[in-house]
Amino acid sequence: MTKIFTYSTALLAGLALLGSAQRADAQQFSKRKQYTSIGVSLNAMNYFGDLNPATNFASFHAGDTRPNIGVNITHRFFPRVSGRFAVAYGRITADDNTNANRDDANARYRYTRNMNFRNDIYEASAVMVVDLIENRNNYLKRPDFVPFLFVGVAGFHHSPQGKDQNGNYVDLQSLKTEGKDYSKFQFSIPFGAGVRYRINRQLDASFEVGFRKTFTGYLDDVSGNYANLSNATAPAQYFGGYGGGNAPGGITNTSTGVAGGFLPGAKRGQGKTDWYTVTGFSLNYILNPKIKNPKFR
Repeated sequence: MTKIFTYSTALLAGLALLGSAQRADAQQFSKRKQYTSIGVSLNAMNYFGDLNPATNFASFHAGDTRPNIGVNITHRFFPRVSGRFAVAYGRITADDNTNANRDDANARYRYTRNMNFRNDIYEASAVMVVDLIENRNNYLKRPDFVPFLFVGVAGFHHSPQGKDQNGNYVDLQSLKTEGKDYSKFQFSIPFGAGVRYRINRQLDASFEVGFRKTFTGYLDDVSGNYANLSNATAPAQYFGGYGGGNAPGGITNTSTGVAGGFLPGAKRGQGKTDWYTVTGFSLNYILNPKIKNPKFR
């Protein structure tokens, strides 16, 4: 909760400062110069968490990339500032079996852990878009090429699933594989950068790279320590790597010969929050605003 308050306070402070700087522009940028656009996007989604090839944030596996689609509505309020609301759907996925090398001493633990997941994410976001090139005119005289930054808030629903020994996907959140309960509804801080290109008088194309800073470590159902699942269901024991007694079991790959350290209380994840990224293209159509020509007297 402290982190959420800190990020929210910083965001609100930034918005307040930018709003103050834009008040003077508002006098010259009247409502007749404001305009609204609607758009569709096709993106690629990736995730950063405990099942990445390496434990650092920059670790990336192209084979885990999955599609993301979305729709948005954007309104230009000031010469540089627009507000955008969007809804999107996409999937993230990863697998220790393909992301970790059993012959690498630094990755052997993750290969033995042998966890896998997929997670469908439904997101609604509201962001502020700041153009690095301003447009004090109406949409007809907007620049042909504009780089921009964006930041905002988002809410999303997620539900991680894992593939069992029979190849069937099982919902993981209800199993409490680490003995902890977490919500399927979460918040994130979306931010990033992009470029926008004017195709014609009413159509823009853009490319952007967006990051999502979440406040949960369970997008992949892995975060903390192994739990004592002696009284749990068989699926929970399987995905939680519980074999009973002093031996790991379930999804754990015991063939590697390094199965030690997978008992209840042992470290299962890094205990850090997960991230996901949304990178792709969008097309935006500007709705016909009423542009009044000045009257001559």
